[in-house]
Amino acid sequence: VAGHQHAGEAGSTHQLLATAPGPGCPRPSTEKGDVVCYYGNRGDPEPVVLAPGTYGLSNALLETPWRKLCFGKQLFLAVVEQSQALPKDDLIAQLLDVLNNDEAQLPDPAIEDQGREYVQPILSKYAAVCVRCPDYGTRTNTVILVDADGHVTFTERSMLDKDPSRWETTTHEFRLQS
Repeated sequence: VAGHQHAGEAGSTHQLLATAPGPGCPRPSTEKGDVVCYYGNRGDPEPVVLAPGTYGLSNALLETPWRKLCFGKQLFLAVVEQSQALPKDDLIAQLLDVLNNDEAQLPDPAIEDQGREYVQPILSKYAAVCVRCPDYGTRTNTVILVDADGHVTFTERSMLDKDPSRWETTTHEFRLQS
């Protein structure tokens, strides 16, 4: 799972890897009984059990087809495709690079239509995976790796003092309990 959080919002995760759910209500989806659900403050009032796959989430509902979200998923899947051949630190670095991609994905009518007067002057910054604007933008990146043995590596990169040139990265490792 790789994600980032913007200043001014409660949380935003870009990629959710889901394990297989049961149709309808949540039920164990793997041998270990894992279920992955999506729930937000908009859309369905109940958690949605996710089928196997890769999902994108930005400042809208799950899988809103913004170009930056589709582009971010492509970058993410490219890293995942080569992940088995990468040392863990390199994998984390590449996932953080995906989350910090600031290439504007324009034109994007979906973003342009969302608050035309407000967004238009800084559209190129809002249309990137990583948003860098005065008083609004990406402030935290999170990468969570869980291996088959339940070993978790939680890495977070956070902006210091609202200064987009200053970042601190911390990593915590632990094992999931059965």
